[in-house]
Amino acid sequence: MPTLHDATGPELTAAQLHDILRLRVDVFVVEQKAAYPELDGRDLRPDTRHLWFEDDGAVLAYLRVLLDPGGIRRIGRVVTAAPARGAGLAGRLMDAALTIPGEYVLDAQTYVQGFYARYGFVPEGPEYTDDDGIPHIKMRRRP
Repeated sequence: MPTLHDATGPELTAAQLHDILRLRVDVFVVEQKAAYPELDGRDLRPDTRHLWFEDDGAVLAYLRVLLDPGGIRRIGRVVTAAPARGAGLAGRLMDAALTIPGEYVLDAQTYVQGFYARYGFVPEGPEYTDDDGIPHIKMRRRP
């Protein structure tokens, strides 16, 4: 049974950070063939919150919540390992992330826009394509 973990940047162990980054790179860089700077300097900040499901030492699903200027929280790097897809783990992570009241934003790949809409996120602005050719849309959830 997967276990939910919740830690700030400084609370992460080196092994946890390694396993989280490995999942992110496996999906976003390798699987999606998007060579981009995955390490952005925000993972170890004290105001970054990491949430993930782990089972038998493997990270199955993950997301992080950043604190942007103005107190707005940014959800990002929402990812599920291929063998764990369809088990509802990303939804459970969203439920856990949104327990802190406030305004949230995210940049969704457009094919999962409906997933985020279930949590109260609405599109804001036009669809855009990132540097790797992946269509995205900015979404916002107001308190």
